[in-house]
Amino acid sequence: MVSNGLGGRTQRYKCKDCGRRFDGGIRRDKAKVISDYVEGKQTLEQLATKYGVCEKTIRRDLEGMRYIHKIAKHKDVTVQMDTTYWGRNFGLMVIKDALRGIVLWHKYVRHETVAQYVEGIEWLKSDGFRIYGIVIDGMKGLPQALKPIPVQMCQFHQMLIVRRYLTQNPDIEASRELLNLINIIAKTDKESFCGAFNELYEKYRDVVNERVHDKRIKRVTPPYMRPKLRSEYLSIKRNIPLLWTFYDHPETGLPNTNNALEAVFSDLKTKVRVHRGISKENRKKLIDEYLKRHY
Repeated sequence: MVSNGLGGRTQRYKCKDCGRRFDGGIRRDKAKVISDYVEGKQTLEQLATKYGVCEKTIRRDLEGMRYIHKIAKHKDVTVQMDTTYWGRNFGLMVIKDALRGIVLWHKYVRHETVAQYVEGIEWLKSDGFRIYGIVIDGMKGLPQALKPIPVQMCQFHQMLIVRRYLTQNPDIEASRELLNLINIIAKTDKESFCGAFNELYEKYRDVVNERVHDKRIKRVTPPYMRPKLRSEYLSIKRNIPLLWTFYDHPETGLPNTNNALEAVFSDLKTKVRVHRGISKENRKKLIDEYLKRHY
């Protein structure tokens, strides 16, 4: 943008990119352009109209977004970690301070792996963080990789797993009772839940472990009659120690779910949705800037 004479007593300007001429005595503040883009719901076209320039100029202003990682001053933390996705191959892995709501570390990934989560934890340790507990979504192999740090599996995630396999309207009583029990996991205590689960398993042990009775099947060991039901009973049984870490270690301040982190993901997706169609690199810049400002 350059000066282009006067229109009466008003300074006129010309955009060097598109040749558009306009009046105005105040140069646009690039920081304000970035703020409007990140915080508002305006598209590039709307911002171009607002500031009297072309979209290319707005894009150039937005290139000024530079992410600078600031290390949190509070070093004693309990953290939550998970990954959210836009499409199949663009994921954001986040580790967040569960108490203060600060994002301590994030990384863009194609697919989440145990090694990448461990990388994030090791990065925190190398910067002097003392980690007293971690909330995870239940990824296989992750609790073992994070030892000896206490690990809490998100109870809400376990509930979603059971719902996905049994559906919301199971057709047999054993499934309905298991679904009813898992639906109240976040509202009860460890002793009550474990007692009810053990009673339920004993009550339906034969149903859970029943195998297909069909002489046409030539296998030495016939398949289970209800594999999904059995899988979910065994899933809960296997995960019970991880589902109640927060209960066994109250000194860690562990939450029992990752819901606070899911709220961050929901907030980010709402923001990115406003600017749908942007390139992958610009999406990263938008996310970096939004995390820096809000978390």
